[in-house]
Amino acid sequence: MYKFKAYQYSIALSLCLAAVGCKAPVAETSTASAPVPESFATGKTLDTVNTASMKWRTFFKDQNLIDLIDAALKNNQELNITLQEIEIAKNDIRVKKGLLLPSVGVRAGAGVEKVGRYTSQGAGDATTEIKPGIETPDPLGDFTIAAYANWEVDIWKKLRNSKKAAVNRYLATVEGKNFVITNLIAEVADSYYELLALDSQLDIVKQTIELQTNALEIVKIQKQAARATELGVQKFQAEVLTSKSLEFDILQKIKENENKINFLLGRYPQEVKRTNSNFLTLLPAEVNSGIPSQLLMNRPDVKQAELELVAAKLDVKVARAEFYPSLDISAAFGVQAFKPSYLFTFPESILYSLAGDLAAPLINRNAIKAEFSSANARQLQALYNYDRTILNAYLEVSNQLSKIDNLQKSYDLKSQQVDALNKSIEVSNDLFKSARVDYFEVLMTQRDALESKLELIDTKKEQLNAAVYVYKDLGGGWK
Repeated sequence: MYKFKAYQYSIALSLCLAAVGCKAPVAETSTASAPVPESFATGKTLDTVNTASMKWRTFFKDQNLIDLIDAALKNNQELNITLQEIEIAKNDIRVKKGLLLPSVGVRAGAGVEKVGRYTSQGAGDATTEIKPGIETPDPLGDFTIAAYANWEVDIWKKLRNSKKAAVNRYLATVEGKNFVITNLIAEVADSYYELLALDSQLDIVKQTIELQTNALEIVKIQKQAARATELGVQKFQAEVLTSKSLEFDILQKIKENENKINFLLGRYPQEVKRTNSNFLTLLPAEVNSGIPSQLLMNRPDVKQAELELVAAKLDVKVARAEFYPSLDISAAFGVQAFKPSYLFTFPESILYSLAGDLAAPLINRNAIKAEFSSANARQLQALYNYDRTILNAYLEVSNQLSKIDNLQKSYDLKSQQVDALNKSIEVSNDLFKSARVDYFEVLMTQRDALESKLELIDTKKEQLNAAVYVYKDLGGGWK
């Protein structure tokens, strides 16, 4: 009676411990994310036309630039590394998919065993006859040929969620590749316009050197006529030398920029083919920003962060399933005998087995708890990264749109400044020839004109690049 009650109590206690052991903690959640604003700036219309939907071959008009981008997309090492990451993620899906299926194998083995006669097995073998008059061999051989299978039954969808997480990470690597493409295209275009700007600045410097050289010759003639001094000659000479030094500085920058493009294209140094048209006549591409919510669909980095968040949530489900019992089924079928000639003696040599194993964590759950906590922390990280990526995307577009507006105003003013300084050069030269101004005013006018022209070219370059980067920030370039 007492034994029966103790047996009942032990069963009840075991069931309570098992229930406690299988209880999984609740995953932590973060507060709701802030909604994306309806427009990029106050007063903007909610026009859904978005330049990001335009293919990059249509967005760029310069055929030389298009050819460079084509070469970069084929040979860029960083992009090729990213493509291999996609292959790795694709193979991970195959691994997770394989875990859903039984593992089946074939095993063949041979061995020999000698047991002591004064043991239960040895005593049994000594009194056992394989056939009438034939005792069990000593030592005893063991030859086996069998097929075996193991299968974990996915009761709690642990393996299926693991596979789904792998699929989402694969899709995230694809979006990561698209993000690399958009950055690569923007970087090639940026370097190309930088190269065109340097070419234009080099032409301006050469023209300035010619102008300064002519002024130097005039000063030398005036000195001979006692209308100027050696100080003026030396000042003009120094200005010519300064401009020639600037010419070599620009030539070095051109070389470095060409090599930067060559690096992006994955090739050794060579001349970069480019247009010879007037740089200042180039017009930035027209950009339509659409509405901010379109960033969620167009920006590859936003979609990548979203897919990684989905994968992290699935990882939490997988870690949570570790708290529940797992069911493993194993089976084997084959032949076994102590002598090879008996292997195919049926049915005596046939072996088979079928077993189910239900196991649940009971006492040592610290490792499972730690893995669940880590998975939950990674989920929160992915959520914060998703929010940060959206915020960064919005701010990047907002900055570039503002930059485009301000650069246009700055360019208009600097164009007027250059026109005014060009006229002042003509006036100063005429006044200098008639000795109505000294050489210092001529030098300062030429220097100011050179600086303003170089700044105007820089502003034009920034205009062109601002259009490229707002196209990239809107999510264009990977199509």
